[in-house]
Amino acid sequence: MNSCMPVIPSADLEKSLRFWVEGLGLTMDREIKRDGRLIGCMVHNDRLYFWLNERDGTPIRPENYEGVRLYWAPADIHAARARLMQLGFDVSEILDRDYGQTEFFVTDDDGYSHCFGVATKAR
Repeated sequence: MNSCMPVIPSADLEKSLRFWVEGLGLTMDREIKRDGRLIGCMVHNDRLYFWLNERDGTPIRPENYEGVRLYWAPADIHAARARLMQLGFDVSEILDRDYGQTEFFVTDDDGYSHCFGVATKAR
């Protein structure tokens, strides 16, 4: 694995940035906007990286809220998927997403969701 980046869902990204940027001193970049509204961005320093994205659905925390998801950047996405399958994990198909990533998902034995992704052009 080359890295792991936690994905942090947020009900209000602009409000969340106060904690991540002003409070923790991280830098925000790689922002994604939809209709002029921030829906995703990277916050980081030299060693730490987090992806913040707009939480689906209502801004009120739903009962089935999944929380933090780990986003892994494997050196070889096909080898990572094959290894997890060999170990008996039920992994999703590899899909090219409209936001420029090629990804697959797996849920670990504790019920945590993990996404493995690479830039689509790097595939």
